[in-house]
Amino acid sequence: MNMNRLLSLLGIARRAGKISWGRDAVEESLRKGKAHLVLVAADISAKTTAGVRFSAERAGVPVLSVHETIESVSQAIGKRAGIVAVLDEGFAKKLKALAEETAAGDAEKGRETI
Repeated sequence: MNMNRLLSLLGIARRAGKISWGRDAVEESLRKGKAHLVLVAADISAKTTAGVRFSAERAGVPVLSVHETIESVSQAIGKRAGIVAVLDEGFAKKLKALAEETAAGDAEKGRETI
């Protein structure tokens, strides 16, 4: 359920013009100091993820890997993308909180099945 909330919020941020998507646009947002958070889909290549993480670390911007696929992220924002930079601090904080809630929920589910 939280991932749906995350994707919904990502769609709202897109409609508000507060994200950039795709590797080149995300890298540019990082270089210009506009990104507050970078989200990476689960099925992005390791090479692409490593490149974006490097740029984000240099810019001091957190990177979150989400459990969603490129397809799900693309559907949420209406554009084909598996890497998204969040350009608004408020959206970034809320998306980070939702992603962390989901990760905690996943960990809890894992404990229940043991």
